[in-house]
Amino acid sequence: MKPDGESAKSRHGQVLENPATGERVVMLTDPETHPEGALVAHLYVDPGGRVAAAHFHPTITERFHVLEGEVGFLLGDQERTLGAGEEAVVPAGTIHDWWQVGEETAQVVVEVDPGGRFVEMVGTMFGLARDGKADRRGLPRPLQLAVTAAAYRDVLVLASPPAWVQNVIFGALAPLGRALGRRPSYPEYLTSSTVVDPDPAALALLAESGRLRSAG
Repeated sequence: MKPDGESAKSRHGQVLENPATGERVVMLTDPETHPEGALVAHLYVDPGGRVAAAHFHPTITERFHVLEGEVGFLLGDQERTLGAGEEAVVPAGTIHDWWQVGEETAQVVVEVDPGGRFVEMVGTMFGLARDGKADRRGLPRPLQLAVTAAAYRDVLVLASPPAWVQNVIFGALAPLGRALGRRPSYPEYLTSSTVVDPDPAALALLAESGRLRSAG
């Protein structure tokens, strides 16, 4: 969130990285300036990289379109591998997991709708990982995870343990975390001084509305 009185400035082209998960994200749209609040990003995943943990989004739909390389997906109870030109749509509430496959860096254009709170949460998790405040999977340390997970339970819920168990654990730990200075998100992690020109192949997938075009 930008401070009151600060004019909106698009984060188009800014780069966010997570050394723990092997992810590098180039923002193609900024939810704060996009008319429909969509986030579209060009995701690079190094060999061996993967999302931190299986999870679901209670209020968010995601679409993944593979540009290069291969990505394994678990959607509900269905597992498959997608290559260049293929895509997967993850409806809200669907447990999913994904990981890079093979020796080639995977490149994926990802659409997140709505994207505003998602980018706050993910930007914070990436930043914590860069600062060495996450485990080897990329999840924040327990008190920080409790504070962030409790605040963003509408955005992301881990697949395990069961949601009701997480509510109990995070509900108990979050007040202690906040008392010790942990915050749900951190402004310094939500922008980047590294800015690049987005890949034309990724931009070619964007429709005028900022949505992904259908494959083909």
